[in-house]
Amino acid sequence: MLSAEDLRQRACIELLRQSAIEAGLLAADDPLPTDGAISVAASEAIDALLERALQLPEPTEDACRRYHAAHRNRYAVGERVRARHVLFAVTPGVDIAALRKRAEACLLDLRCDVRCDDAAADDRFARVARDLSNCPSGGAGGDLGWLRADECAPEFAKELFGRPDIGVLPQLVHSRFGLHVVEIMERDAGAVPAFEAVREAVAQALRQQTFATALRQYVSVLAGRAAIAGVDLDAAATPLVQ
Repeated sequence: MLSAEDLRQRACIELLRQSAIEAGLLAADDPLPTDGAISVAASEAIDALLERALQLPEPTEDACRRYHAAHRNRYAVGERVRARHVLFAVTPGVDIAALRKRAEACLLDLRCDVRCDDAAADDRFARVARDLSNCPSGGAGGDLGWLRADECAPEFAKELFGRPDIGVLPQLVHSRFGLHVVEIMERDAGAVPAFEAVREAVAQALRQQTFATALRQYVSVLAGRAAIAGVDLDAAATPLVQ
């Protein structure tokens, strides 16, 4: 059975595919998606549709500088974290809801234990990792050692790097491998380059944010015009894309 997120994703793609047909960018006999996969022609048509529909302003110099000032650590060179984790792996046939409950209970338990400032709290994380973690690191108490961002899955690195947090992170970290309870034990901030050295990377981050926002708004407009059952796309009744 597909998750709610997978259903929303497929519904959004189908809305865009049908809109591309209505716009004359895709043949009316384009085959329906198979297991969520659309045709090459549909993919190209959706790209053309979005290029036409989404008017995306180029980020200004001031906006780039403000973003850089607020997220300087994201551009650190040589940043490292020493971390350990408890992995609740997502495997074929696993009950995701039950797995999440187990992971959230573990997170709450370890956060409360650490907050007690008990000398035994450090050992407790290691014991829990050995007992519950589905990662080979469980045998070492969940210890992942010193990590750099490029050594981790991107979605995992996003939650660990460019932040000041030390200790057990307050939320589960989601990755392609499953749900992680993560403790940051030490941080090495590395060197933060000047704005001029990362200006294009900053601009690209703002472009991606703008595109994601505009796309959500556009899909919401399409959903507001369509008859949809079985999935909530937060349909909008009026156009939102400027």
